[in-house]
Amino acid sequence: MCTKNTRELEEILENTHTGTYDQYCRTYEDSLLPSLNPFGVYLKECLKNNHITQQQTFLQAQIPEGYGYKLLSGEKKTRQRDVILRICYAGKLTLAQTQQALKKYEMPQLYAKIPRDALLMICFNDRPGSIIQVNEQLCRYQFEPLKSSGMQSESV
Repeated sequence: MCTKNTRELEEILENTHTGTYDQYCRTYEDSLLPSLNPFGVYLKECLKNNHITQQQTFLQAQIPEGYGYKLLSGEKKTRQRDVILRICYAGKLTLAQTQQALKKYEMPQLYAKIPRDALLMICFNDRPGSIIQVNEQLCRYQFEPLKSSGMQSESV
């Protein structure tokens, strides 16, 4: 079955009643988010498809390993979008996958009208190198580097 986008599901729900909710869930299972930790499930699947381990990802992202595992399991939450961006970049997620990961984490997606976000979008497309090189690009244009684990500043 082909997955439905949010608008299509909303249109279907306009004519769905509580008595047919179970049928709705079964019919559109592939289109619905997993109920437990959709970010962790999604990211693990992306990493698996990219042939990169969680450990490698956290090392490349310069995120403490234990903290990274807790973020993926849902045991810990962060309010730092930069932490999620670091994980996505280190995990070799595409820009589209990163936008989806941010959405699943309930974080604002990268927005092309915000100059720092626009540069980050280019970095996800161009892949200039490691997180260090991404931060060098950000600093080159006088933007804050990607923060990690809630730290306010980091040397590049």
